[in-house]
Amino acid sequence: MAIEVSQVIASRENLILEAGTGVGKTYAYLIPALLSGKQIVVSTGSKNLQEQLFLKDLPALLSMLDIHPRIALLKGRSNYLCQLRLDKQMQQASHCHEDLLDDLLKINQWAALSTNGDIGNLTSVSEHSAVIPYVVSSKESCTGKKCEFYEACFTRKARVNAMDAKLVVVNHHLFFADRLLKDTGFAELLPDPDVVIFDEAHLVPDICISYFGNHVGSREIDKLLNQIMTIHKQNIRDSIQLEQLSQRALLQLGNWHNEMFNFGATDWRQVLANKSLMMASWQLHKMLAELANNMQHHIGRDEELDIAFERLIALNDKLKDYFECQDPQAAYSIEYGPRFISLRSSPINVAKQCEQLFDKNTSWIFTSATLQVNRQLEHFAKELGLVNSKQVILDSPFDYPNQALFCVPRHLGKVGQNQQSIKRLVEVCVQAINAAQGRTFILFTSHHMLEQVAQMLRSQVAYPLLVQGQASKQSLFNKFRQLGNGVLLGTGSFWEGVDVRGKLLSCVIIDKLPFVSPEDTLYRARAANAERQGLDPFTHISLPQAVISLKQGVGRLIRDEKDRGVLILCDNRIVNRDYGQAFINSLPPMQRTRDLDSALHFLKQIP
Repeated sequence: MAIEVSQVIASRENLILEAGTGVGKTYAYLIPALLSGKQIVVSTGSKNLQEQLFLKDLPALLSMLDIHPRIALLKGRSNYLCQLRLDKQMQQASHCHEDLLDDLLKINQWAALSTNGDIGNLTSVSEHSAVIPYVVSSKESCTGKKCEFYEACFTRKARVNAMDAKLVVVNHHLFFADRLLKDTGFAELLPDPDVVIFDEAHLVPDICISYFGNHVGSREIDKLLNQIMTIHKQNIRDSIQLEQLSQRALLQLGNWHNEMFNFGATDWRQVLANKSLMMASWQLHKMLAELANNMQHHIGRDEELDIAFERLIALNDKLKDYFECQDPQAAYSIEYGPRFISLRSSPINVAKQCEQLFDKNTSWIFTSATLQVNRQLEHFAKELGLVNSKQVILDSPFDYPNQALFCVPRHLGKVGQNQQSIKRLVEVCVQAINAAQGRTFILFTSHHMLEQVAQMLRSQVAYPLLVQGQASKQSLFNKFRQLGNGVLLGTGSFWEGVDVRGKLLSCVIIDKLPFVSPEDTLYRARAANAERQGLDPFTHISLPQAVISLKQGVGRLIRDEKDRGVLILCDNRIVNRDYGQAFINSLPPMQRTRDLDSALHFLKQIP
């Protein structure tokens, strides 16, 4: 892998490379990158990996290689303390609730000692503290060079370090936010590098869809309207109309919100036919426009109001674009939270935008353990418009036939959420957990199934159960490692980014093949587009996505050459459907069985 990376850096080519889990991919791309002497950006899928790279892997390598280039870690704005916002909060501290005041004073004490203002290093206050959102840097509250803390600004210093560094470590979200903001002339955070390396590159297509799309939520509109009312009460008391228009807009937002929840559609194109809902939607837009029009008369009177005015205009423009729903190449989806609604427009194909984004003056390197589908990287390359890139699959050196057993138990019955199939799944889980003496991950494709299985397992298993939602993802993993005999149940994000080596994890159970729901709005839009081109949506969209997701789940099991373990998939479609072979071809060459007793015997042999 190091040779492949070295060659494309030298020849300014692009590379898509899959290499198995736990084989040292990080060192394989960092060493040639550091030795090249070129300007490098390394982008990771998570903050955890970003920090591991910067704080652990890079210092070790620089010491080994005895080289001393400038390196920098750069995170998004909201990870840095804003001295101006903290100062404002301290001035208003007398109005603060007792619990929040304690946190605020601790943050103020830490700020005086911190050299980089990275909130991740703040240990005296909980990461979930209600104070943190009010003291971190934000685009809306930034006054730039006018700020009295400009020279000391932590965000500015982090950016300056990044501009001067030879190697910068970022995460995917920051990279794409910067790249697209820079294109519209708002910011220039990152240098124009010679080489960009994406680790955990399987996440890039979905992140591109998110950044090339648009998003507006009822929660941010509600928050902004309340903020305008607060500014009126505190700073501009002579305009009663400002408060009245804000209250009317809030009332209309509530009416629209309730009507949307009652209708319950997840695709905006279904809403277009509902006259009542469309009237409520455009009425909301009209009221926000009236409020903005009134605010325009107060421009220059108050800095906070000026910022709120710009945000209101931007939000209302997004609403208008969304309500009009004019892009046939986009999916317009609606997501419902406990007390909020998110409207999201997503392009169904980002290949053309990516072709322009990944310019030819830079070497672009994409690596992950899960990029191939049926022994090919073509699906990933086409998604990102990287058709001329070099494509390499490096198989894992681990002895999978002896280290791992893959079991699809017989007599599972039809996959579904009926009581019989859930009961059978629980039976398999109980036997496997007991054979493995805990040490098990159970990965689900739906929260509903997770909750039902968790409830049934509590009365049937003696080992500690750690269930998604009980605590943060990171604290659940830490507890799993500490216990040594835990059983962790999770969906979605629990399928990836987890590194549990050795005897702590012996068994991974997956409830079913992770196909996207056919009702998913983006999938339906992509499927319709594929059909217009004469392509089969299942083969070209659904199947490749499911293969990559399954590989992520399977990747939790064997993390180094000493690991041993059993993968149990409770979905016999992988065996009795033609498309099952595409999954099998894409998975490591584990020993396979349909006999659950053999899998249980294998588990009992693991010390």
